[in-house]
Amino acid sequence: MAGLSANTELLRTMLVGFVRDEVHKVGVKKAVLGLSGGIDSALVAFIAAEALGAENVHAICMPYKTSNPESEAHARLVAQACGVEFSLVPITPMVDAYFQMFPDANNMRRGNKMARERMTILFDHSAHYSALVLGTSNKTELLLGYGTLYGDMASALNPIGDLYKTQIWQLSEAMGVPGEVIEKKPSADLWAGQTDEEELGFSYRQVDELLYRMVDLRLSREELIGAGFGPEFIDTIYRKVQNSHFKRRLPVIAKVSNRTIDRDFRYSRDWGK
Repeated sequence: MAGLSANTELLRTMLVGFVRDEVHKVGVKKAVLGLSGGIDSALVAFIAAEALGAENVHAICMPYKTSNPESEAHARLVAQACGVEFSLVPITPMVDAYFQMFPDANNMRRGNKMARERMTILFDHSAHYSALVLGTSNKTELLLGYGTLYGDMASALNPIGDLYKTQIWQLSEAMGVPGEVIEKKPSADLWAGQTDEEELGFSYRQVDELLYRMVDLRLSREELIGAGFGPEFIDTIYRKVQNSHFKRRLPVIAKVSNRTIDRDFRYSRDWGK
């Protein structure tokens, strides 16, 4: 990839191969993912269908009572377009039963609970189908910490975690994701009227340009300012990346031996074979 301009043909080959190889390494043939009606999960559904065969991919739409009805409609559209198995599991009864005990909970708590409720459903279905859960968080979200730890950030494999949102749009178009899904405003759909960019305070295209230079090119603060980014914007994004680092790694383990997991003992899943 040259900057944020994706070689979509190469990416498609790499990500389809990644999903196929990693799923088969574990000894299973199927995958499960949450299909929200948004572009990220739509792209993962298309990749998985091509990698494993549509009949081996189970997409689950898990709306809450405040979810936009358009989201379910788009999820069904995506499932039909790529041919994956589709099921609907509303989460309103489970979430509302919990918050009856905590009626004053704010939107953040409620949103995190919804994300984690969906995660438990996905992993339960993965056990039922003998399948792996596919992640749908992109690189922009992961770097900013814009997601729920052990919620939407939880998965066994994430084929799009190294793609910025800008690249998600490019690859989605190349793979045939429906135009309605590509063109709509990104939203976690956690409460009525919520949009990602309004909540973040900047656009994905803006922050992708900065993150690419900050993370991939490793430009200094002075170089970023020289590239035209405002100091306040730079500092805001630095803080978001730094403060969310704990979300991007396993829980920190206190080291008391010579071979500590995730520090000295860091092998791929096929270690010992």
